Amino acid sequence: MHNVEHEPANKRFFIQDNDDTAAVMTYVISSPELYIIDHTLVENAYRGQGLGDELIKAMVEYARENGIKILPLCPFAKGRFEHISEYADVLHQ
Repeated sequence: MHNVEHEPANKRFFIQDNDDTAAVMTYVISSPELYIIDHTLVENAYRGQGLGDELIKAMVEYARENGIKILPLCPFAKGRFEHISEYADVLHQ
């Protein structure tokens, strides 16, 4: 597991590796109760390590703690939400 950081001011969750950003997921706030994941990027050198899943898990936990629903528009996030049924409670229908 990596340390996933959340920067609300920049509307992103990210994973640092020393001075490099290994992975980042950005979102748009549609309303106080609805966040839209619009982009997920894992740098090539860090692919295959599950970093994208760690970002999504961190956002799901944040959403649960704050009563937020998530609309995953980015193809990666959309695919993960379709395959991981445990995330259904925060998925915007």
